[in-house]
Amino acid sequence: MSEARPVIDDLVDEGRELDALVAALDDKEWSTPTPAPGWTVAHQIAHLAWTDRTAVVALTDPDAFAVEVEKAAAAPATFVDEQASKGAQLAPTELLNRWRCGRVRLAAELRLLPAGRRFPWYGPPMSGPSMATARLMETWAHGQDVADALGVRRAPTARLRHVAWIGVRARNYAYFVRGLQPPPGPFRVELEAPDGGELWTYGPDDAAQRVTGPALDFCLLVTQRVHRDDVPAVRAEGPDAEPWLEIAQAFAGPAGAGRPRGARP
Repeated sequence: MSEARPVIDDLVDEGRELDALVAALDDKEWSTPTPAPGWTVAHQIAHLAWTDRTAVVALTDPDAFAVEVEKAAAAPATFVDEQASKGAQLAPTELLNRWRCGRVRLAAELRLLPAGRRFPWYGPPMSGPSMATARLMETWAHGQDVADALGVRRAPTARLRHVAWIGVRARNYAYFVRGLQPPPGPFRVELEAPDGGELWTYGPDDAAQRVTGPALDFCLLVTQRVHRDDVPAVRAEGPDAEPWLEIAQAFAGPAGAGRPRGARP
């Protein structure tokens, strides 16, 4: 079994769940504003379609991907929004088909990737499992924007384990991207799985800095889909734990503005 197979399977399932949410939308509903300023439902799906396609380029044609990196470096503050806007201008049926084809191709390429192989990305090179995890995190997070825009309450699944993992792994990145020095000591993170029957743990048990709470709330926080004050069930112990939760981000790129207090239903 490929080392990436379980997370690739979960990535496929995450895409299918979001697909079911948008497949029957009419043209007006595709234009529904989402919590991300200036982004409609179409923008959210266009962003996922573009990133999936770019990931395939990184996996199959490093030289062509280097050109994409140069484009992003030339306009770091606007590049992502520009790509989402371009895709959002497509007819919904064309956009949906583009996203479907792209995510199927990405999953297929990831399954073919030899164990241990790394490939270029925006920042350090990535492995197959890391890319699949990152794509799942983004699919879930942007899917949350779509669900919130449509007034849909999604049931959390065990796939959140991947989102939580990347949120924990990206702890130091949240500091670096803000020009801050990360705390020197390890953190302990203990999260209650959505089914209530398991505890997901990260870091040494005797760490002085601890974060505990529901996995869903933690994932909403580290993907910046909710304000820190709106997830009080995520608890911090130790002088460095709370400051991290206030800036945590599981995604690459500049520090996000986050969501205002009380913005999420």
